Amino acid sequence: MRQPVVLHWGISSFFGWGVYGLNLALNWAGDPDIEPRTSFPMPPDQIVVDPLRRLSLRAFEVQSRQFIEQLKARAEQKVSVEAPVLVALGNDFGTSKGPANTELVGKPSIGVVFFEVPHLSEAVLDRARAFPLVVCGSTWNEQILRAHGLTNVTTVIQGVDPALFHPAQRQGVLSGRFMVFSGGKLELRKGQDLVMAGFARFAKRHPEALLVTAWHSPWPKLAATLDHSSRAAKLTFGENGKPDLTQWARDNGLVDNQFLDLGSVPNALMPPILREMDVALFPNRSEGGTNLVAMEAMACGVPTIISANTGHMDLIDGNNCYALEQQATVAGEGGAVGSVAGWGDSSVDEIDDKLEQAYRDRTDARRRGERGAAKLAGFSWSRTADQMKRVVKQITA
Repeated sequence: MRQPVVLHWGISSFFGWGVYGLNLALNWAGDPDIEPRTSFPMPPDQIVVDPLRRLSLRAFEVQSRQFIEQLKARAEQKVSVEAPVLVALGNDFGTSKGPANTELVGKPSIGVVFFEVPHLSEAVLDRARAFPLVVCGSTWNEQILRAHGLTNVTTVIQGVDPALFHPAQRQGVLSGRFMVFSGGKLELRKGQDLVMAGFARFAKRHPEALLVTAWHSPWPKLAATLDHSSRAAKLTFGENGKPDLTQWARDNGLVDNQFLDLGSVPNALMPPILREMDVALFPNRSEGGTNLVAMEAMACGVPTIISANTGHMDLIDGNNCYALEQQATVAGEGGAVGSVAGWGDSSVDEIDDKLEQAYRDRTDARRRGERGAAKLAGFSWSRTADQMKRVVKQITA
């Protein structure tokens, strides 16, 4: 008999948590031991997969709808479920309510977390201790919790779909351009101010350079945090309340043909775009996980510049990327916890230097891309799903 397991977060092709849940559902759809469902509604336009994968998800979608209707009948109540519930946790280790404001309690509830702020209050730690197990998305997250005295923790690294994200022939789109990719939701933590500042310097020497960005997210207000930095020009917002990225590029000294905003692209449509890139750039200040977008770029064989801090350290392995080693300490909540390093602020000079290195030595860049792809071939979603399955079976044994 298959073990029901509830994913207590939203499923989508357009943001990190959603992609995580979607790939667990896809990999468990045919599993003889696990019967997954989600407690969050799934609007059809949020799931962009091919017809075969859509068919494989049919039972998952049906069971999820039935489960959600049962929860709606228990509006404003605490609902106990006779099945393990994988619960998405925020930075404060808080949980989201389910449909009709229901509070979901599993048998047991297992926390899943990608937290970005290393300093945790006693109230937050109490919430973490209440779970029989907390699954962390990076070694850094687990180290921080252990530094705070917790032992009910383990690490499961997220994955990539190797059927989609892998090295392959480039079509040669815009072959005369040197294309630099940057992805992730727009916010100070993700370091797009550092991307803009570093690329602007590089582009002055190389007018054929093109910055290609996938910075769209469902939370445009987070972009305002970039103004806390003095590294780039102040971010401009349009009348619709969303960032005006083209104007921001102009304000940072780029001409219009040096910047391309991809907008909202479903995860499954990103690989052919990534494979056209000459280099990817991720000077992120903090990653609670391993940075899914960086993983996907590396899996496609794109030479990748990546900050040597926090969750990124699980990806860096010798010369499989360009590591930004100059990491200034970020004071306050982003600081170290005991011997565990906190946030890191990358050097704009080093970003510029690494871009120039990738530009000047294409052979070395290609080799780094190949090593990165080889590393990421070991981080598949099927591996993640198998590890999460073992977590569920062990905790329910």
